[in-house]
Amino acid sequence: MLEDKKQERTSLEELGEFGLIEHLTKNFELQQPSSIIGVGDDAAVMDYNGKKTIVTTDMLVEGVHFDLSYMPLKHLGYKSVMVNLSDVYAMNAMATQVTVSLAISNRFPLEALEEFYEGVALACKLYHVDLVGGDTTSSTRGMIISITAIGAADENDIVYRKGAKPNDLLVVTGDIGGAYLGLQVLEREKEVFKVNPNSQPDLEPYSYIVERQLKPEARKDIVELLKKLEVKPTSMIDISDGLSSEVIHLCKHSDTGCNVFEDKIPLDPTVISASEEFKMDSTMIALSGGEDYELLFTIDQADFPKIKGNPNLTVIGHMTEKSEGIHLVSRANTKIPITAQGWNSFNK
Repeated sequence: MLEDKKQERTSLEELGEFGLIEHLTKNFELQQPSSIIGVGDDAAVMDYNGKKTIVTTDMLVEGVHFDLSYMPLKHLGYKSVMVNLSDVYAMNAMATQVTVSLAISNRFPLEALEEFYEGVALACKLYHVDLVGGDTTSSTRGMIISITAIGAADENDIVYRKGAKPNDLLVVTGDIGGAYLGLQVLEREKEVFKVNPNSQPDLEPYSYIVERQLKPEARKDIVELLKKLEVKPTSMIDISDGLSSEVIHLCKHSDTGCNVFEDKIPLDPTVISASEEFKMDSTMIALSGGEDYELLFTIDQADFPKIKGNPNLTVIGHMTEKSEGIHLVSRANTKIPITAQGWNSFNK
């Protein structure tokens, strides 16, 4: 039988990461009683004799997610673990174990892998998680990293992307936009180095945002803080692909709209100054930059007094009825529709 050479082809770029996952998994139904939440949240949730187990996995590919010309291998090992732990904390759970799998080309000597695992070991030590397995294999080019993180939580503590209600407050941890600008600084210095290999970059003025890119920290402390404050979010997600994408995810899963106030978005002074230097809009960077690994969550208004004045938490908006849509309220008090402009690995 002759193959049809004119088959319809759909570009992965059109779908984007989340559209692709949704399309490929839409016909999968959960069959095991222990499977509580499958594809579609920050992590999967399974129930074994009443105790909830959280599982999440991420893959990082050289040339797509990281550039070894300016990413030290020790930092890469550390960051690879953080990316996964962040998803567990976004479920309001505590991470307990990780597995690490690598595909590596023959350009990497043993010493390079030892450096990578030093970063993994530091992350495990600081966040009290155990390395319990993984795999290694060869790659025809570059390095591919796949890490699975496992966590645990009581059923009553788990928070999903769904659950937000109209009038709930939208809260973000820390500050955002720094990781993207750190990447811009590193990319600029890489281009300068190509032209003049003898040049020595002065990264001191950018130390905060460069560290946000090379060595992010997952917000385990926020899960502990919320428990201490006796606040359980109504919905939660981590900011890996940009604030706009994550707000849309919460609204989609919770069936709500949202108003985000531009003047409430927390920006570090370094982010503002670097934005001006690169002639970029700091609000757009916060909305679309990604890789901040902060937590975005909603709380009932009755819990506001418990978080009021806490330096780790900033209320940046509130949820609305779905019919009102998803908007950024500008400093000029103009409503601008929020669209998903976050990072897409399938973009050419």
